[in-house]
Amino acid sequence: MAGTSRKFPMLRRSRAMWVSRRVWQPRLVFWAGAIAIGLISVLFAVLADKAQSLFHVVIGDQGGWRSFLPLAITPLGFVVCAWLAFAFFPGSQGSGIPQAIAARHLRDDEDRSHILSLKLIVGKIVLTIVGLFCGASIGREGPTVQVGASLMLQVARWGGMAQARGLILAGSAAGIAAAFNTPLAGIVFAIEEMGRTYEARTNGLVLTAVILAGLASLGLVGNYTYFGVSKETISFAAWPLVIACGVIGGGFGALFSLLALKVTRRVRRWHTHQPLQRALIVAAVCGLLVAAIGVASGGLTFGTGYAQARSAVEGTPLPWFFFAEKLLAGLLSMISGIPGGIFAPSLAVGAGIGSSLGLVLGTSTGIAALLGMAGYFAGVVQAPMTAFVIILEMTGNHDNVIALMCASMLGYGTARLISHEPLYHALSRVFIADAIRRRRAETAPETGQA
Repeated sequence: MAGTSRKFPMLRRSRAMWVSRRVWQPRLVFWAGAIAIGLISVLFAVLADKAQSLFHVVIGDQGGWRSFLPLAITPLGFVVCAWLAFAFFPGSQGSGIPQAIAARHLRDDEDRSHILSLKLIVGKIVLTIVGLFCGASIGREGPTVQVGASLMLQVARWGGMAQARGLILAGSAAGIAAAFNTPLAGIVFAIEEMGRTYEARTNGLVLTAVILAGLASLGLVGNYTYFGVSKETISFAAWPLVIACGVIGGGFGALFSLLALKVTRRVRRWHTHQPLQRALIVAAVCGLLVAAIGVASGGLTFGTGYAQARSAVEGTPLPWFFFAEKLLAGLLSMISGIPGGIFAPSLAVGAGIGSSLGLVLGTSTGIAALLGMAGYFAGVVQAPMTAFVIILEMTGNHDNVIALMCASMLGYGTARLISHEPLYHALSRVFIADAIRRRRAETAPETGQA
C-alpha cells in the first residue's frame, strides 16, 4: 500500500483531502443548513395555518356580533406588528424576497446582517404568524425565502464558506421549494427571480439545498400537491379564456405592482421626520381598512386566501367581486409595513380573476382559476417561468402546460407594458439604499474627525 502511495502521489493527496476536516466541515454545515430550512418551513406552515384557524374561531360565524371583532383586532394587530418590526426586528418588514435579492448585491457582510440574520428568522416567523392571527392578507412563502437565505448566510459564517452570494441563492430556492413542495419551482425561481445574473457555478449549491430541504419536508408531511390534484384539461374551444386570463390577469397584476411601488415610496418619504409614529399610523389605517374589507366580504379576504383558491381550482366559483377585494386587502397589508408575503394572496386574487372570467365565458371554473393564477402572478412578479412551473407543481396536472405557459407569457407581456419595474427588484433597491445610507452615516464622523 505504501508503495502504491509512493507511485501515485495524486492518489495520496486525494485521499488526504477527503479525510480532511477542512474539506468536510463546510459540506456538513451546508447540508445541515439545507435540512434545517426544510424543517423550519414545515413548522412555519403549521403555525401559520393554526394562526389563521384561530382567527376564524375568534370571529365566529358570519352574521353574529363577533364577525365585527376584526374592526378592533386587525388594526391593533397591525400596529403591534409594525412596532415590533420597527423597534426589535428592523429589516423584517414586507415579503422578505426583496431583502434576499438586496443581500446578493451587497458586498459587505455587516450590511447583509441587517436584512439576513438569525434574529430576523425569529422576528419574521413570529410577526408573520401574529399578522395571520389578526386577519392580515399575507402569505408565509416570501418570508420563508428570507428565512432560508438568512440561515444559509449564517451557514457560510459557521462553515467558513466564501460563496455567500451563492448560498443566499440556494437558501432562497430551498425556502420556496419547501414552502410549496415545489422543487422545480424553487430552482426556476432562483434562476429567474433571485438571480437575474445567475452564475453557473451555483448550480450544485442550489440543487443540493433544494433536494435536502425537500427531503426534510417530505419526511414530516409526506408528498403532496399544494392545491390538490387537478384533472381537468383545457379544450381548444376554451382558448379565448387563455388569452383573457393572461391579458386581464397580467393587467391587474401590473396594477397591483405599480400601486404597491408608488404608495410604498410615498409612505417612506412621509415617514422621514417621525418614522415610528407615522409607521404606526399607517399600520393602524391599513389594518382598519383590511378589517372593513374582510367584514364586507363575509370573511373571505382574511388570511392567505389558500382555501378560496383551492375551492376555485376544485371547481367552486368564487364571488365575482372577490378578486378586487382580495387585491385591495393584499395591497393594504403590503404597504402597512408588517412582515408578510404576497405569493399566496396573489394566487388567490388570480384564482378569483379566473373564476369571474370563467363565469362570463361559460367555461370550467377549475381551469379558469389555474389560468387566472398564472396570468396574475406573472403580472405581479414579472417572472413567467416561475409562474407556470409553480402552478403546474401545485396542482399535479401537466396536461395544461402549454395553456399555462401562454397565460403566463401574456400576463408578463401585458405587465411590462404597464409597469417596467419588476416588483421584488424595485423593492430590493430600497434595502440597498438603506445600506449605503447607513454606511455613509458611520463613516461621516470618522471623515469629520480626520
